[in-house]
Amino acid sequence: MKIRKFDTKVQHLKYKVLRSVARHAWAGDLMEHLIDIPKELVPGKHATMRCCVYKERAILSERIKIAMGQGEDDSNVIEVIDIACDECPQGGYVVTETCRGCLAHRCEDVCPRGAITFDEKQRAIIDKSKCINCGKCANVCPYSAITNRTRPCEKACKIGAISSDPEYGNAVIDNSKCISCGACVYQCPFGAITDRSYILEVIDLIKKSQSEGTKLYAVVAPSISSQFTYAKLGQVVTGIKKLGFYSVVEAALGADIVADLESRELVEKGFLTSSCCPAFVDYINKQFPTLVPYVSHNFSPMVQISKYIKETTENAKVVFIGPCTAKKKEVKQPKAREWVDSVITFEELQALFDSRDIDISSLEETSLDNASYYGRIFARCGGLSDAVAQAMREHGEVDFNLKPIVCDGIEQCKAALMRAKVKKLDANFIEGMACTGGCIGGAGVLTHGEKNKAEVDSYGREAFEKSITDAISVLDKDKIK
Repeated sequence: MKIRKFDTKVQHLKYKVLRSVARHAWAGDLMEHLIDIPKELVPGKHATMRCCVYKERAILSERIKIAMGQGEDDSNVIEVIDIACDECPQGGYVVTETCRGCLAHRCEDVCPRGAITFDEKQRAIIDKSKCINCGKCANVCPYSAITNRTRPCEKACKIGAISSDPEYGNAVIDNSKCISCGACVYQCPFGAITDRSYILEVIDLIKKSQSEGTKLYAVVAPSISSQFTYAKLGQVVTGIKKLGFYSVVEAALGADIVADLESRELVEKGFLTSSCCPAFVDYINKQFPTLVPYVSHNFSPMVQISKYIKETTENAKVVFIGPCTAKKKEVKQPKAREWVDSVITFEELQALFDSRDIDISSLEETSLDNASYYGRIFARCGGLSDAVAQAMREHGEVDFNLKPIVCDGIEQCKAALMRAKVKKLDANFIEGMACTGGCIGGAGVLTHGEKNKAEVDSYGREAFEKSITDAISVLDKDKIK
């Protein structure tokens, strides 16, 4: 049976570029063979999706640059490959051939800007210079003849950070709004929007750890339990060590630490928003600056456990492996760069395995036993709130009435923050997850789906006998403040 490692063929194409770049990086001849990489990846002349194979090669050259960590703008990790972004129709409401030229003309009646007129056959025409894309005409059309042709990337971006270039029509990202969540990356059907890779950086860290004797730690996000479905989690862990990592540690242990600290901070301050999702925190910084003082001052689980590793282990380096493109941006921020050396996604981890011909399904299992159930369920929506509530119970906190609001996706985050801004939110703790479903819905996962939540919960139950206090009791308390 053929193993399906990815949701989409776009992901598979991205993976093939990453794998090829990684193979040459391991061999140390990447710069010598850059010109050869497109030859093995470009489809034949009869399989090309573009006007010609030459354009395919030009697009692949751009993909290779991004796979090597190069980009046009260092302020963001999400990149538009302009030359690949030319297949989508311009967005907005359009009248289709389904229009029957009816007598009712309800579309005309509801249009607030007088943007609808009719041709000689009484079929509707929308004047784009007047249309405000309110959608009222589409809602009242009895034939559903008016449709919204929003570009997939614009539809995926719930914060309005993507628009179309008025001259060339390609997607444009407004970095002053973008939170690097990667929703557009996953939804673009041509792979014209992608996240910059630091896979070469990680390969260099592995090589140096072997030559210089540094201890390279892999911190894995708990959502890893829902990925690599063709192998067991313990085999994935063994595969990571086989790549050259000294040790594999659960980011969920960092989540246990954060749950403990954040619960105490919430009791002290009375109102708090979580700091675990970097895209959510970035969204507050950019769109709700008056709420910035209420963002938890604690590190994210990634940074928290990485900080502990570096403060307790001499000559340690840390790579975070997870589902999140926004982590690639977080790691460049002052609060994180001291503690985390690089970030790769699960997509990139798969490319690393295959670039070294490591068949993880054939390996023995290595167990992970760092975190509690509550630290592990941070990976799915609602897990953080459950963990904070559990930490309060373990502290014996009985006077504080915890009233969390769980925000599943950036639209729900926006709604809660809007109410909090005007002090009309009936909650004292906002759990904000930019991706729908939580981290299991991140742009860098191999597969999306409902089963991911079940897998994370199952993974968490393996540590159900361990409390948050138990998980962090083995740590040096002076190093986790």
